[in-house]
Amino acid sequence: MPAAREVSVQLTVNGAVRAATVPARTLLVHFLRDQLRLTGTHVGCDTTQCGACTVALDGVAVKSCTVLAAQADGHEVTTIEGLHGEHGTGALHPVQQAFQDEHALQCGYCTPGMVMAVRQLIADHPSPTEDEVRHALSGNICRCTGYQNIVAAVLRAAKPEG
Repeated sequence: MPAAREVSVQLTVNGAVRAATVPARTLLVHFLRDQLRLTGTHVGCDTTQCGACTVALDGVAVKSCTVLAAQADGHEVTTIEGLHGEHGTGALHPVQQAFQDEHALQCGYCTPGMVMAVRQLIADHPSPTEDEVRHALSGNICRCTGYQNIVAAVLRAAKPEG
């Protein structure tokens, strides 16, 4: 049986240019976890149902289990690891801080994907309503919570300082 076709990819991940040669069928989530050892991006389903693998691709939240690493070639990816200190302060990202303040996690498996999805929601809708938050999170599954604290965290993160 012939070897799987390999492709060279180069992308910017969390501000650093990263390059590798990978099998053409490598999913972005597996590239991030297996090649770059960025294990904050989780694999929950490989079918775009759970959202645990959500990352930002060129600033837009995507489920990395449905994007080939080759499709990300030449693009910019931000993972949950890249949010820490994103604002140049070294502090938690405001969404991460709100999740901590509102106790919006239990086992934590879905949390990175939730945080990345919420980051996108707030970028698109800086003052979301509770209904908009619940709708935006419908593509992210948490099997531990009733979502109430997650929703509270989103509303807190979206609230202007002051």
